[in-house]
Amino acid sequence: MAESLNERIARAVTPQLIDDFRRDGAVCVRQIFNADEIELLRAGIERNIASPSPRAKVASRPDDPGWFFEDFCNWSEIDAYRRFIFDSAAPAVAAALTGSETVRLYHDHLLVKEPNTRQRTPWHQDQPYYNISGGDNVSMWIPVDPVAHASRLEFVAGSHLGPWLMPRTFMDNQAKWFPEGSLADLPDIEANRDAFPIIGWALEPGDMVCFNMLTLHASGGVGGASRRRAFSVRFIGDDIRHAPRKWRTSPEFPGLVETLREGAQMESPLFPVVWSRRG
Repeated sequence: MAESLNERIARAVTPQLIDDFRRDGAVCVRQIFNADEIELLRAGIERNIASPSPRAKVASRPDDPGWFFEDFCNWSEIDAYRRFIFDSAAPAVAAALTGSETVRLYHDHLLVKEPNTRQRTPWHQDQPYYNISGGDNVSMWIPVDPVAHASRLEFVAGSHLGPWLMPRTFMDNQAKWFPEGSLADLPDIEANRDAFPIIGWALEPGDMVCFNMLTLHASGGVGGASRRRAFSVRFIGDDIRHAPRKWRTSPEFPGLVETLREGAQMESPLFPVVWSRRG
């Protein structure tokens, strides 16, 4: 018989997994989603690609033989995304990993690398691009295609413990967020990989990786026979607070600064509660 949702969570999210997440800032959760959930997500992704939002962007260069496409914050427009986010195991896993009493959706993020995409995703932390502070958070990266070792996400274990590092544009390495010099720059990890505790996993549909928004991570391109469609969901827990920026965050939340004070909990319809210990 097929596992129930609670059985899948109990099997996959062990005390050891939670300890690993808190120590390393990244873990792999195997076969937490069933075939129907992955098919639902594929349908949402294909609808998203066919009808991008105004927030969509192409993140590969014009001379790249492939195509790297991203889009953000579409859960309220794409029913398949909404059903997956609210009804799958994802919110309960987020609660277990963060130890939070309440979990809110922060945002969704689609990442598609079509065959022959050379564009790497360079080493970076996510949280410096955002408008939040606090450590009770988790990003889930959920592929609907097999992810080979060469195309996997890689992480520097323990880097979520700090410090914050300068966020830069992926294409031209510009500091568009924090003022130049206000944060330390990333080390050249690729030039000295053996000096860093790099972890990562090849994945199959049904697997996911979960990581803290401060964990340094990167990924390669994809080969000529591979398509890599991945859906990322970011969840926030108890200690997350609004941290307005003077610059454009990625993604943006227009109008939020006028309705939510600095330092407030993220109580807004933009960030719905998806799990609560109180039921």
